[in-house]
Amino acid sequence: MDAIRVSKVESVVCTKGAVASRGSIHLTAHHLIFRFDDTQKEEMWVPYPLISLVTRLPQTLQGRCPLTFHTRTFETFSLTFDKDSDAYDVFESVKELTVAESVTQLYAFFFNPNPPYPTNNGWSVYSPRDEFIRMGVGTRTKAWRFTDINKDYSFCATYPTRLVIPTKISDTTLQYAARYRSKCRIPVLTYLHWANFGTITRSSQPMVGLTQNRSIQDEKLIEAVFQSHWAPDSRASNQSVYGATATNLIIDARPTANAVANTAKGAGTENMDHYREGKKVYLGIDHIHTMRESLAKVIEALREADSLISTINNDLSMQVGSLAVLDRQALRRSGWLRHISTILEGIILIVKNVHINSSHVFIHCSDGWDRTAQLSSLSQLCLDPFYRTIRGFKVLIEKDWLSFGHKFMDRCGHLSSEKFFVSPIEHAGSGGADAAQAFLASVQNRFASHSHIKETSPIFHQFLETVRQIQRRFPERFEFNERFLRQLHYHLYACQFGTFLYNSERERRVGDGVEPPPCERTISVWDFLDTPAEMEQNQNSEYNPSLDDPVSRAPGADMGVLLPNAKDVRFWHELYGRTDEEMNGRLVPVQAKGTEVLGVTEGFEDDTAQLRPPSPYTPSLPTPERSLNPSPALYLTSPVSPDSPRENWPIIPNTMIKSSARKESLLPSASPSAGVGNLLRPSPWPNQRSSPDRTRVKPPEYPAPGSGVKSMWGKLSSNASAAFSAVQEAYTGLAKDFTRESNEIGDERTESRPRTSLEGWTEASVASQNTVIASYPTVTNPWSTTKPDRATIPRLFDENPWSTAAPSTKQQVPSNDDLPTSSRPHDPTVEHPPAVEASVSDAMGTLNIDGETDITTSRHLSVNRDPLGVGLV
Repeated sequence: MDAIRVSKVESVVCTKGAVASRGSIHLTAHHLIFRFDDTQKEEMWVPYPLISLVTRLPQTLQGRCPLTFHTRTFETFSLTFDKDSDAYDVFESVKELTVAESVTQLYAFFFNPNPPYPTNNGWSVYSPRDEFIRMGVGTRTKAWRFTDINKDYSFCATYPTRLVIPTKISDTTLQYAARYRSKCRIPVLTYLHWANFGTITRSSQPMVGLTQNRSIQDEKLIEAVFQSHWAPDSRASNQSVYGATATNLIIDARPTANAVANTAKGAGTENMDHYREGKKVYLGIDHIHTMRESLAKVIEALREADSLISTINNDLSMQVGSLAVLDRQALRRSGWLRHISTILEGIILIVKNVHINSSHVFIHCSDGWDRTAQLSSLSQLCLDPFYRTIRGFKVLIEKDWLSFGHKFMDRCGHLSSEKFFVSPIEHAGSGGADAAQAFLASVQNRFASHSHIKETSPIFHQFLETVRQIQRRFPERFEFNERFLRQLHYHLYACQFGTFLYNSERERRVGDGVEPPPCERTISVWDFLDTPAEMEQNQNSEYNPSLDDPVSRAPGADMGVLLPNAKDVRFWHELYGRTDEEMNGRLVPVQAKGTEVLGVTEGFEDDTAQLRPPSPYTPSLPTPERSLNPSPALYLTSPVSPDSPRENWPIIPNTMIKSSARKESLLPSASPSAGVGNLLRPSPWPNQRSSPDRTRVKPPEYPAPGSGVKSMWGKLSSNASAAFSAVQEAYTGLAKDFTRESNEIGDERTESRPRTSLEGWTEASVASQNTVIASYPTVTNPWSTTKPDRATIPRLFDENPWSTAAPSTKQQVPSNDDLPTSSRPHDPTVEHPPAVEASVSDAMGTLNIDGETDITTSRHLSVNRDPLGVGLV
């Protein structure tokens, strides 16, 4: 081929896993082959589509030219050449062979096994009619029927030819309902429960838009799905199942914000006022771009560890292959395990609703071929033991991934891009004009070849890794082992077989109409995995099918239905080529924290994704932790009146997260004219007022991320905050000394009263007040030489000397007994000090606010304010 500049290079050093070996490089049309000089070692074959990144480094001080290769199976190796010309030729040849212009250039269209595989029925391993009849469609129940409305893919290009819909829905109704769903992907059946006739249906998002469009045909279709238990001609039993509760669910796999954003594009989510038969739940699974970035962070951490190992190996003569240098904190920060936990949370919800509640689940995301495929297939894996066999797992992938149109070509990036081949900038020898022209050409090439890279995402890889999480927790319930999943991941990117090529069943089964379809020109991966050698290695020796007996009443029997643990999530270390200790450590922290599994939505008013004008009384609350039991504050959609009972007030989560940049507060932003004293008062929220049981509650200093609460501390420098804290503590401590002297005089009125409930504290009396009694937090005196007795020290109730309010004229502060009688209750935690005449001549203690103190014993202290009321003198 013209793309191969050099077919063989001798005396090349291959470094992999901190071990360097010498051998030769061979470039073929579809593989890079490294043959070791040591004949005891097996040759290393690397398919070109498996290469994810190639970096050509400058010459070393020893005059050698290295090339670093990274693969999609998370392996890293370096090839070091003695000549720069050899390194350049290999680099350019690999780039030309990896970056394909058409899918027909991939290895699958040239691969011919020798000897042939014993079976060649891989393309027919899944039959829609046989599989749905196995579930009971047409045999156990007549509520569902097959339709050939898409037999020539004219109804929906990304759907299979054979669809299963409710019997009472006609094909004409489907024609109208298709206009209301994105890409015409209407709700169709994908699973019928083997015992209680619960179902899982799937589709794409509705085309609601800003005008809140609706479709009567779509509503009737989903209503028929949710009522399939009670079809008149159904053979299913119409009697209720003991212990079951009908809770039909519409699962929107997206975060609520994504559903709102899609509304602006003409799509959106269902208005539950029109779907009375069910309730809606948002799972909060992020989109493909977030998943791609999350896995990229994992890969970056692995590459940094490989680079560090290589550096240590070059500096030290000893072998350091067993040295653990992988940053586990960087792996946690990637969020990869958190995303898998979110998926598992949704699976648990679906499995319980179908199996325990004997109800129906309708799943969709945006277009219904990424997150929908994950949730649908993984839920069936837990519900039906058949899908945990080798044959059943093939059928599951063919049905919910290949048949329903997962975009394997776009998500896996099989055609690669020049973006993944990085080389040092070559200096043109003819001057700046040639250099500028070369730079412009490279920029144009990059923009031309990067358009499809934005669609890549490890969606199917994430599905396999989630299967591994369930398999690791239930090792005796799977006929296949971990190696079987690893083989599928390898062939997902190796492009040796045609199974995972193209984006839909139509492209694989029909093709372009000029040449035979790809299913006739390529070999299925199932034929390879069905060979005796592969079957022997992929069998799980711990498999025990008797545990899946649905009629078993043995202790611990689960009728063959698995419920995974969303918090027990660990990295699939075998896939990443690392040890369990290296990637996961001894204990994995809770990864499901932060998932957004919201509660059910019954109507329009309960749906947080529906567009509505903001309420003036609704506070801006931090985002709570996602769980199956969400906080009531999530559904605060109606205005909260100031006179409403306290039970109706929103709950403010006390989430504290440290910020390295600055301290932040949940207090509302203060105006520039507000005094410093007012800033420190625990102000109520917009629809809350002070109450006796909240006067001493200190608000959290740090808001939750993404809460949207503006911080007042951003307007104050850290030095100013520290200085004011010292002044406030000094003032409080001085006030304590002042009140302590009053206690020694013997005035009994200075004793603190116990914290008891107050009479007359009613909502009516609260509403009649125009002022809020604020209390100051108790701060220990840092200059005190003795430990104060908290039971006898009264709390200072005096006006703040740092307040911007104008100072009142000098007068005695009345005690509690002298206060006028009014409807406003007294604060039980505050006691007013008696009037004490302070003598300046007797003062013997001094205070230096700058940080030094000289406190001596004194009988009287004098506290004065400066004319501005902002400091001590």
